[in-house]
Amino acid sequence: MRTHHVVPAALAVTALLALTGCQDAEPSGEGAADSAGSAPARPAASAAASAPATAKAPDPAKQGNLPDLVGKGLQAAQDQAQAAGFYDLTSHDGLGRGRAQALDRNWKVCFQSPGPGAAATNARIDLGAVRLEETCPASDPALPSAAPGTMPDFFAKSVRAARESLPSSTSFTIKDARLDRVVLQETNWQVCAQLPKSGNPFNGQPVELNVVRFGETCP
Repeated sequence: MRTHHVVPAALAVTALLALTGCQDAEPSGEGAADSAGSAPARPAASAAASAPATAKAPDPAKQGNLPDLVGKGLQAAQDQAQAAGFYDLTSHDGLGRGRAQALDRNWKVCFQSPGPGAAATNARIDLGAVRLEETCPASDPALPSAAPGTMPDFFAKSVRAARESLPSSTSFTIKDARLDRVVLQETNWQVCAQLPKSGNPFNGQPVELNVVRFGETCP
């Protein structure tokens, strides 16, 4: 009688698992290198990005020919200055009253700095102006000034000019010298008398001004 040998089922399953593991194993050698090489490489920094930035030197100021603006309307003067290449423009009250030139067409130029002629186009052009119906003074007035620690002379100056010539912390009392009116628009009022008087020591004490409207006479 021939004897038949039967392979246990467990042995067959083990062989099948071993064969499958060999087929699913991660490739090695050249195949592994190809797999690793498929990942995207980090781009190298460009030479332009790595090079240090170089600051550009500013262009030197250009020279221009500033027109003579005295006697022109303030708006026309500003337009002509800009047409000549000058754009840094400012203006001030040519009577020293501290008024703002709210509507340029209502003002005319009495003074200009710098004067007409060759000038750097980045220079600040300052125009002293008065209202159309007013007469230009002989010289461009400045804010009242005095030696340090000394009271300036405010006579015939506007209340605004008096304020602007002293530290902003200064206390003021403003009195109408004629009719006891309320002083609202300080550029419209001129000083008749002051305490402390001009030339006296000043070290922050309160200031008293007796004033009248421009066009009126001091009592």
